[in-house]
Amino acid sequence: MKIALIGYGKMGKAIEEIALAKGHTIVLKITSNNVEELTTENIQKADIVIEFTNPHSAVENITKCLQAGVPVICGSTGWLHKWNEIELLCKQQNGTFLFASNFSIGVNLFFELNIYLAKLMSNHTDYNIMIEETHHTQKKDAPSGTAITLAEQILQHTTFKENWVNHITEVANQLPIISKRIDAVTGTHKITYTSAIDDIEIIHTAHNRMGFAKGAILAAEFVKDKKGIITMKEVLGFKNF
Repeated sequence: MKIALIGYGKMGKAIEEIALAKGHTIVLKITSNNVEELTTENIQKADIVIEFTNPHSAVENITKCLQAGVPVICGSTGWLHKWNEIELLCKQQNGTFLFASNFSIGVNLFFELNIYLAKLMSNHTDYNIMIEETHHTQKKDAPSGTAITLAEQILQHTTFKENWVNHITEVANQLPIISKRIDAVTGTHKITYTSAIDDIEIIHTAHNRMGFAKGAILAAEFVKDKKGIITMKEVLGFKNF
């Protein structure tokens, strides 16, 4: 499989390492220093594009790739206010698009665990809920896309929380997300249900970026010959879980 990488920082390099080890080829690498090379002609040299950049450039990058007719895997977060725009474009182009706030197989298992726990706790209003996420200081968005996904899952399945906020709150129907930025931390997400009697916690801690990279390549292999909006649930066989 021929892969184009839009974003060639630490994550892009980790993806490249996994891709080459699995026999794939990297035909295009785009960084902030060569954005002029992100042309339709160059994009079409690839079977699939993997996009890991930032909230400010992601939508433009995804748009270019869909218009070029090449499937796109996107791991950039912080741009989902433009989701409807990208979804419509994908349909108009009969394209292929997969977005994940986190490609790690372990995190996607954690998502399923989070949903299950939220359902179990739905009517236990004596517990308060908090999400804490910790990442490296270079991470530009807060809260993390993964934390937002976790929060939205809880809101969907919990009767006593109505919205999330990115700070400590005493408002009973708000779900707080606490964001911490510490040097050299790959990513930790903790969900705590707290009552006067006890606490229940689930935690996912990433030790390095390779889990994210492995998941991104797995997703690329899965979607290469498919059409439409695809999710990691489908990639990992969780669709009917």
